[in-house]
This record gives sequence, C-alpha cells and structure tokens, in this order.
Amino acid sequence: MASTSSLASSSAGTLDVPALVSQLMTLERRPLDKLTAKVASYQTKISSFGTLKGLVSGFQTAAQGLSTSLQGFSATPSDTSVFSASASSTAAAGVYSLDVTTLAQAHKLAAAGQLSDTAAIATVDSTAIFTVGTTSTNIAITAGATLQDIRTAINAANIGVTATIINDGSATPYRLALSADNSGLSNTITSITVQTGGDAAINDLLAYNPTENVPTPVVPMTQTVAAADADFKVNGIRILRSSNAITDVIEGVSLTLSKENGSATLTVKRDASAVSTAASGFVDAFNALNSQLKSRSAYGNASTAAPVLSGDGTVRLMLDQLRGIFMTAASGGTLTSLAQVGIAFQADGTLKLDSSKLNTAMTNDFNDVVNLFSSATGYVTRLDAWSTSVVQAGGLIDARTDSLNTSVEDYNDQIEKLENRMVFLQKQYTTTYSTLNALLSSMNSTGAYLTQQFSSKSS
Repeated sequence: MASTSSLASSSAGTLDVPALVSQLMTLERRPLDKLTAKVASYQTKISSFGTLKGLVSGFQTAAQGLSTSLQGFSATPSDTSVFSASASSTAAAGVYSLDVTTLAQAHKLAAAGQLSDTAAIATVDSTAIFTVGTTSTNIAITAGATLQDIRTAINAANIGVTATIINDGSATPYRLALSADNSGLSNTITSITVQTGGDAAINDLLAYNPTENVPTPVVPMTQTVAAADADFKVNGIRILRSSNAITDVIEGVSLTLSKENGSATLTVKRDASAVSTAASGFVDAFNALNSQLKSRSAYGNASTAAPVLSGDGTVRLMLDQLRGIFMTAASGGTLTSLAQVGIAFQADGTLKLDSSKLNTAMTNDFNDVVNLFSSATGYVTRLDAWSTSVVQAGGLIDARTDSLNTSVEDYNDQIEKLENRMVFLQKQYTTTYSTLNALLSSMNSTGAYLTQQFSSKSS
C-alpha cells in the first residue's frame, strides 16, 4: 500500500481520489484477472482439441481410403484410341480382347434452307406428329410460327430430339437441324407427319417418312447421320448396344468405345498403384497426428515453456491407445504386422513406407495383405474403430471439451459476479474517499482560519 499512500494527498493536503481508487481497484481485480486468465487457458485447450479432432478425422479418412483401395481394380487398354475403361470393386482380374466394328451414332436430320429464321412460315395452325423409336408425340405449331418458333416448340416437347438452327452460308442459309438425344437404332427419328389440314409450308419443311399427307412434290427432310448401334466383340462374342458407353458386358468394367474397325486388349487387375498411394497417405496422416499428440502434451523444462495440453490425460490416453493398436498383431493370415508389408516405425516414432516391400507382398498374396488391413483384427479396421471412438459425438474428445466448457461457464459466472462487485466497490471507494476529501478540505480551511486568527492576536 506504499504506492497508494504516496497518492493519498495532493499539494493542498487533500486526496487524489481517482488515482487512489484506481490503485485500490487494481488490487481488488487480482482474483478477477486470475479467473480471466484461466478462461483464456481453457479456451486455448478447447481450440487445441479441435485441431486434434480434425487430425484424427483426417487419419480416419486415410485409413478408410487404404481399405477401399484394396478393393480396387485397374482396367488398362492396350490402345486407348480404340476404347477407354475403368473398373470397380466388383470386377474380376482377366485379359479381354475387344474388336470394334462400328460406333453407336445418334440419328440426325436437316430441313431445306430458309431465307430467314424470323419470318413467318405457318399461315394456319398445324400439328406435327414426331415418332422417335416407337413413341409418337403431337407438337402444335401455331399460325405465324417462324423457324425459331418451330425449333422452340420441338425442344419444349421433350421428345428425345433436340432442334437447332444452322447457318450454312448459302442463299437460303437457315436450316432446321434435328438430332436424337440418344444414340442407337432404337432412338431413330422414325417419321415426322404433318396432319392433314395443316399448313403446306410446314409439311414441306418437316415431313420425313410421313404416314399421311405426303407432300406433293415430295420434299423430304434430309438424313445427315444415320442412327447406328455399337457393334463390337468381346473375346469373339458379338455384342450390339445403343450407346458407346458400355457398363453391362464385363462385370465391374465400364467401357467407352471411341474408334471403328479397331482392336485392342483390356487387362483388368488389382490396382497396386492405388494401394501404394493410399498407404503413403495413411503413413503421412499418422505421422501428422502422432506428431501433434506428442508435441501438444509434452512437458516443459527450464528453457521451454510447457504447451497448453502438457500432461493432459486425454491426449496421453489417445497416444497409449494408438500404441496398443500398432503393437497388437493381426490374425487370420500369414501377415501379422505392418512391418511385413513395408510400413514400419522408425527410431523417432514416425512411420515410413517401403513401397517396394508393399508391392512384393501384394504380388505374393494379395488376399493376405487385404486380411492384414481389413479383416476383423486388421489394422485399418481397428484404427477406424478407434478414430470413431475419439471423434464421434460423446466420444473421447467431446467428453474432454465438454468438461472444459463446463469449467469455462463456471468461471464466467464467477467473473460476472466479481465484475458486479467491482462496480459496487469502485462506487463505494469513490464515495468514501470523496467524502474524506471534503472533510480534509474543510479541516484545512478551518486550520488556515485559526492560524490566521492566532497570528493577528499575537501581533
């Protein structure tokens, strides 16, 4: 209180009330400042656990990706100009020969050219019957319709045909072009018939293989591309499909044919490259998680401050659980440890991948590698379950952060009460010392008066 006393009086013998109250409040706020520091510390811990939760989730995703990669197959054409291919987990390893004769094509037609695409063509209301495959649809074309209006009417009908207008640069350049939305013979534009009584100009423009009201003279719409099915062979077996995208011929394999009169082989096999990539991601994700778990829970020393989660029981438990999983062998196969497939711990506690050793293990017995990772006792299976127990709602991290949040709420309640008390104390100190100041001022005035009186009598 020495510093407070030094501010107790001014040159006039009165108190410097604001300075005195300020110093008193600094002393009173010490418990409040300690609580505020605790709240900040706990919030930092909560944030740190949020970071760890994200790392565990990333590690779980990497582990699941490794498991998924073990189910994958690669599909490789010997000539990618003939077809492309991909394989799913339901594929079977094998080599297939493919011979492509013709590609599937969508039917395309073009009408006779018109001088303008905005001039009226129809003079009376007409109905055009479009038959695509075996399905017929009536499309109304109103009197005064232009080429653009006809195009719009066809597209609005959603009949599996797209209409466009192409300018070919001739004297009558605007040509209505029709294209089947899907390839194959089953999607052929079979016929276009303008019903009897419709506009003759519309009939001359649209008629194609009409079933009635044949134009005289016949002015047919021109076929520019004939509809065709894909015609190809797989291992000598002839196959026809309406599309060049083939998904139902070789189990688990998707093909896209791209070249007529072409031949190539397709090799389907386990995708060792994808497994190696996924294993690398698994190792990186573990190292990132393990590094943060260790660094955030380490103890401080004389030269290094302790991190915010130093010695935290939850983090230590996570490290112990991880260590226990890696130290417990898998069962059910000849491979029982990750080191046998090239994933081994180093002296510094990190994992390192030997891709060559992993590839050798997959070549020797792929099913045994799958068992090591994905069986009931497999490493990925157990690590996935552990990750879930850590990050799920109500899991290990949630339980710890809930406890921290509860403490923060309790401290904030205490802070609120103390802040209210600080307001009261500041008012009380200000009133008390202001009153004392007034008294001192009065006493000073009285003293000065008496001194003056004594001085005058003595003289």
